[in-house]
Amino acid sequence: MDESQELSQAREEVAAMMERARQAQAQIADYTQEQVDELITAMVWAVAREDRSEEIAKFTVEETQLGNYAGKYLKIHRKTRATLMDIINDKSVGVIEEDPERNIVKIAKPVGVIGALSPSTNPEATPVIKSISAVKGRNAIIIAPHPRAKLTNKKICDYMREAIVAMGAPADLVQSIDVPSLDKTNELMRQCDRILATGGEAMVGAAYSSGTPALGVGVGNAVITVDDTADLEEAAEKIRTSKTLDLAASCSSDNSVLVFESVYDEFLAKLQHEGGFVIEGENKQKLQDVLWKDGVLNARIVAQHALTITGQAGIDLPEGKQFLIVPETGAGPDYPFSGEKLTVTMALYKVRDIDEAIDLTNRIQAYQGQGHSCGIYSYNDENIMKLAAGTRTSRVMVNQPQAASNSGNLWNGMRQTFSLGCGSWGGNSINHNITWRDLINETWVSKPLAVVKEIPADEELFGAVMGRF
Repeated sequence: MDESQELSQAREEVAAMMERARQAQAQIADYTQEQVDELITAMVWAVAREDRSEEIAKFTVEETQLGNYAGKYLKIHRKTRATLMDIINDKSVGVIEEDPERNIVKIAKPVGVIGALSPSTNPEATPVIKSISAVKGRNAIIIAPHPRAKLTNKKICDYMREAIVAMGAPADLVQSIDVPSLDKTNELMRQCDRILATGGEAMVGAAYSSGTPALGVGVGNAVITVDDTADLEEAAEKIRTSKTLDLAASCSSDNSVLVFESVYDEFLAKLQHEGGFVIEGENKQKLQDVLWKDGVLNARIVAQHALTITGQAGIDLPEGKQFLIVPETGAGPDYPFSGEKLTVTMALYKVRDIDEAIDLTNRIQAYQGQGHSCGIYSYNDENIMKLAAGTRTSRVMVNQPQAASNSGNLWNGMRQTFSLGCGSWGGNSINHNITWRDLINETWVSKPLAVVKEIPADEELFGAVMGRF
């Protein structure tokens, strides 16, 4: 089959899926809030119940060879539940907001068909969260998976489709591209009504250039500061938790840790106690040669066990060590460990104070990950707010394990998602955690104000600048 035939076939296949999706979406266009919420509840239960969670977690690791069972299980069993909890009481049908002061009423309307791009690193919970977010807004969704996770995606979508039918709704509200290709993904982005893209930089870039309204995420490269007021045991334990969750498959995994010099030695000892192994000297170059090939992150070591990585590098890893610590001093392409690693490897820096931490955070994230996330372990509100004000980041997690927190968790108020906006810093249109609210249209009903506003006299309006020029 030549290239033109493949493209034509992809276009026809996606067009057929789109037609089925539009018919399904039209059937729920008049659903009540109760019907919508029962539907998404059933979709989550179809994959989050114990037997299914265990099955999916095991299957995902076997297919992708990325991450580990414990991480996958937590995501499909717990993260999907938490996301459902987060949105189930949100009003998404009819009037969803009233602003008496401005006399404006907002009415939710479906977008239509969402085209969702799903990564290989989080293929277990991502299709579920995107699907319930789409259906919460009375949309249909078609998911284009990474080829490495196509069977996982199909299994999950099939379970959700069964649940949808059991609830009396059309199965084609959720569809998966079972044999993914670049042509099919491009066609989906061209033909759908809104794109929700989670994946690599190239994928997100393609989504934004498709001509269809798109919501994408930026590159992750979380930088964490530990100041001299931190509970060092708490910080070390939570950083280990974040660094090793699903073997760092998440783009939110701690990549660089900046430690005040006054507590550096003590904190390093606590990281080592938590299972960290320091890589330095000639071993640093050995590790670098394994993590990057020709300046590009080596896909074969992504989300692998520390022992696998050190084995390939020819480094002896002592028993009980779970993650790798690389002391570093600089940032940028000449210091590759300052970038995103998608492995259980972190760069460790020594800084004098919060000002140096802010400067270094900005330099690291100017290289990779600007706009995404950073964190701080501190009980000094001045340092916390100074870091937040001085960095080009969309979210700052305080005294929390980064990878388990910035996408929302039970211990914070962030909206639950796996799609994190990074603002203009990361080449995105939004900064916030993407939810169903981003997958609807809104009609604003504006009525006259009870009291008409009046433009004040020049002295009142311009008084602060009058006479100055």
